[in-house]
Amino acid sequence: MPIEKGDFILIDYVTKIEETGEIFDTTLEEEAKTGGIFKGETLYEPMLIVVGETWVLEELDQSLIGLEVETPTVIAIPPEKGFGLRDPRKIRLVPIRKFRNKQVNLYPGAQIDVDGNLAVVRSVGSGRVQLDFNPPLAGKTLIYDLTVKFKLEGEEEKIMALIHRRIPSVEIAKFKAQIDEKEISIDLPEDSFYLEGVQYAKRGIASDIQRFFSNFEKIMFVESLIKAAPPSDEKPLEPEDVEVDTESDQ
Repeated sequence: MPIEKGDFILIDYVTKIEETGEIFDTTLEEEAKTGGIFKGETLYEPMLIVVGETWVLEELDQSLIGLEVETPTVIAIPPEKGFGLRDPRKIRLVPIRKFRNKQVNLYPGAQIDVDGNLAVVRSVGSGRVQLDFNPPLAGKTLIYDLTVKFKLEGEEEKIMALIHRRIPSVEIAKFKAQIDEKEISIDLPEDSFYLEGVQYAKRGIASDIQRFFSNFEKIMFVESLIKAAPPSDEKPLEPEDVEVDTESDQ
């Protein structure tokens, strides 16, 4: 059946800049390597989207409605519905001396922080640097080669996907969810206990569940530490207990 608003889906995509053909984002590891944007710390896997929640660009989100599972499609997002048109007023000349006491490498294409704002260096020379404060993708048409891989159906399947979205670095199979009519208990694996920001992730999971499943009045997180097995009481063999073959071949 066609995708509808509110559906939980997993998508794979490759996003290119139409004007240059450059890949700037993808869920596929091989495509990331081919496009020269591979990052070892990134988890390459289908992305969870709840259609209509604008977890992606709004125009892309709306374009998902009506798609079929496992049917590749191409979606074009024009600048005005993507990252906006370029604004010439956001291109400025700044004296190089402003960066003299800062550890900044100024060269064309470099992205630098200027008073808390991201800027791209366009040119350097004559004691001044030209900075572009437009978003890097402003004025670009984005082409999404996209496939809806799965449509999640069951309540538990959707909840586990929401958990994985917040704690993607831990294998989803390690989490367990006990679901009753009005309560849900989520067993967290030990791998997740010491992750940076795990408390915020738990809060986000609870918020997501309450947003999409209003029947739950209580959400619990269970963290259990299992005592390691004691060392074996078996005594190591003493030298006199070891039988040694002293006969040599003739």
